[in-house]
Amino acid sequence: GIINPIKEIGSIVKKHNKKYFVDAMSSFGAVPINLSEFGIDYLVSSANKCIEGVPGFAFVLINRNALIEIEGYARSLSLDLFDQWKELEASGQFRFTPPIQVLLAFNQALIELENEGGVSARAERYRKNHNLLIDGMRKLGFKEYVKPEYQSYIITSFLYLDHPNFDFSRFYNMLSQRGYIVYSGKIAGVDCFRIGHIGRIFESDVKNLLSAIKEALIEMGIIED
Repeated sequence: GIINPIKEIGSIVKKHNKKYFVDAMSSFGAVPINLSEFGIDYLVSSANKCIEGVPGFAFVLINRNALIEIEGYARSLSLDLFDQWKELEASGQFRFTPPIQVLLAFNQALIELENEGGVSARAERYRKNHNLLIDGMRKLGFKEYVKPEYQSYIITSFLYLDHPNFDFSRFYNMLSQRGYIVYSGKIAGVDCFRIGHIGRIFESDVKNLLSAIKEALIEMGIIED
């Protein structure tokens, strides 16, 4: 759930005259990113996540000069970005059969992003989701793993409850039965799980999730009704 200081990192990269790659899979579309100002050469993201399309393809935003420099250096035929760019410029077509339904959904998702008010408006909705979730989870006894000053409004890691009755597998299944899926943590040596605040969800959805979590904790004998 950490949001990285990509502008500051970009300044360091530029000072050392190196190429700057940014993984924005879980942030593009909801976190303001100025490629030229931040000195980004390559930015990779996805059709889903904050764009709110459907999964099925990734895309790369590339500085034109950086793209020209990689001609002939592709590691595979299908991932040759330079050749794909040249084909799009020449014919407007993909070199291989594209996922048409995903592209159409992506186009619609971009229209909906603009109609919502752009990146800043979507960020504000996600931020409200995040703040509501944090407040509700704290009231239920949970603590965040990441310090507030580093925490993003994209996804939050919560530590397991320090209670003998808390079992994550059981907790997960209880929420799943109620229609909610939470991610197990991927931090080595830390017992935690993650909840995302992105996608086509609103404060009402977060409130319903918190109610489901409360019901599960009551059923597990951790809190009282």
